[in-house]
Amino acid sequence: MKIVFMGSSDFAVPTLVGLAHSGHEMVAVYTRPDKPSGRGLSVVESPVKRVAGKLGCRVQQVENFNNAVDVANLNNLNPDVFIVASFGIILPTSVLDIPHYGCLNLHPSLLPRYRGPTPISAAIISGDHVTGTSVMLIEKKVDSGPILAQAKVHIEPSDTTQSLTEKLAQASADLLIEVLPKWFASSIMPAPQKDEDATYTKMLRKSDGELDWRLSAIELWRRVRAFYPWPVGYTKYSGKILRIFEALPLSRQLDKLGRVVDLGCGDVGVQTGDGVLKLAKVQLEGKNEMGISEFVRGHRGFIGSLLPS
Repeated sequence: MKIVFMGSSDFAVPTLVGLAHSGHEMVAVYTRPDKPSGRGLSVVESPVKRVAGKLGCRVQQVENFNNAVDVANLNNLNPDVFIVASFGIILPTSVLDIPHYGCLNLHPSLLPRYRGPTPISAAIISGDHVTGTSVMLIEKKVDSGPILAQAKVHIEPSDTTQSLTEKLAQASADLLIEVLPKWFASSIMPAPQKDEDATYTKMLRKSDGELDWRLSAIELWRRVRAFYPWPVGYTKYSGKILRIFEALPLSRQLDKLGRVVDLGCGDVGVQTGDGVLKLAKVQLEGKNEMGISEFVRGHRGFIGSLLPS
């Protein structure tokens, strides 16, 4: 079968690699344009472009498919199926109608739960113990198409969005490679989603990372994990942003809300609305990431300070 793969982020890479070794013909890989990044605004390729180049795939970069020429070029590839994973571009009807076997999308949740752009962080914030991935047919309405197959993935207490993304990326690739032959053989009947059971996620902003100490320690612990590696959970100390990379919830009530407390044995925490959030790794604005003991040694006034809620 002739496959066109569409993806951009790290999540899409295991699927790209799996398809490249699946025996099908990868006629093209579509990804987002290079973009400036970092303080120096150096041009950065998408992870999919970097890996596709190493695999010897033909790479096309598009901002969207509003240009009729781009749609015509895609049609001229005569593809049998489109495989879409974390592409970041909405496909218009003119594109969806091209392949005979449709457009299959990999979505890292057990749809219809967590439709939208941030299903992985949403599952961690909600305290779910299990999430998963879905192979679905793309329809006009985002993440609402019928489902071909799903696979469950357990969420460990140590999982962050980064680690859970890696697990879901591989699970998605494995599931797709298993499903494709059945789909081409017409031995799978897509199951419609129940819209009444749908939940939705929103795009994260940098400001979403600010921690509200009125929440419980468990809720804040989930947010620290969900917001890693971006936007990173943070608070403010001494007029600067203090990023919190690792923490643990403790069921204690020791002091005033937002107070930094000494837990003994070098441990430090912050009093929350319910329990204490024990800090493990932090980074003060303009400094390097460090363990909390090292940070306290360099900032003697930290213990006993009151962090903003």
